[in-house]
Amino acid sequence: MSDITVENDEPPIGQATIVYLGPAAPHWEIRPVFGERDVMDSFRDRVNARLLLLPPHDPQFRRNRERVNRDGERENIVVEWDLGYPEDEPES
Repeated sequence: MSDITVENDEPPIGQATIVYLGPAAPHWEIRPVFGERDVMDSFRDRVNARLLLLPPHDPQFRRNRERVNRDGERENIVVEWDLGYPEDEPES
């Protein structure tokens, strides 16, 4: 599987940090960094729908995380993840 990146010359319209809160539900907090309030609230609602009851060790989490990342790319929103532990980035 290869990563396909679409080059977008426009600056991002917003940024959100998704933070893992721990094993007790709710597991996630979506913190807008910048962006129009209505756009970021709408994005937060969609992210919550995908992640609401999924801790990071759940197999469904990886698929839904990729969907959230693609949603952010499509809407030109920068998405950052804070899972509370360092993640190993695969070398390309």
